[in-house]
Amino acid sequence: MTIRVAPLSGAALGAALDDLASLRITVFAAYPYLYDGDPAYEAEYLKEFTEAPDAVLVAAFDGSRIVGAATASPMHAQKAKFRAPFEARGIDPATLFYFGESVLLPDYRGRGIGHAFFGHREAQARECGATAATFAAVIRPEDHPARPAGYTPLDAFWTKRGYAPVPGFVTELAWKDHGEAGESPKPMQYWMRSL
Repeated sequence: MTIRVAPLSGAALGAALDDLASLRITVFAAYPYLYDGDPAYEAEYLKEFTEAPDAVLVAAFDGSRIVGAATASPMHAQKAKFRAPFEARGIDPATLFYFGESVLLPDYRGRGIGHAFFGHREAQARECGATAATFAAVIRPEDHPARPAGYTPLDAFWTKRGYAPVPGFVTELAWKDHGEAGESPKPMQYWMRSL
């Protein structure tokens, strides 16, 4: 199986948004996100993403089918609550690039696609003048009832890419978990690396 990974922008990015929404709903349904996908939420989220200047979507193609995707855009284009931990510590959001989701169907994992996603996003960040890249990962308690037996977080993969959690840099993002009546805020830990 030959997988092609390529950054998309402009019209190609717009054409891939339905696939990205579908991947987000499918992949994030699993632990640790437990996202109960909602098309209205996806439409609003993706509208914000596409309006960000210099936004990039990196897609993994199996033939013409998109089987994975990752997004990135400048931190200064993110919501105020996402920028706040950095601004509160005197870090200019204009120097940062924010990496959104990285979603890949299970059958395609372990083939280096995740590294390719990071490589393309880091290249876009450097091209846009960012000096650091950051992303936020959901924090779930060790004893969460939905945590699968043998679950391995992605911490080792992220560390291998040069990222580290930044103590005290936590934000919140609200979504509806499976089994919840409505959205609830979830704590999100920032990871960051210099470029």
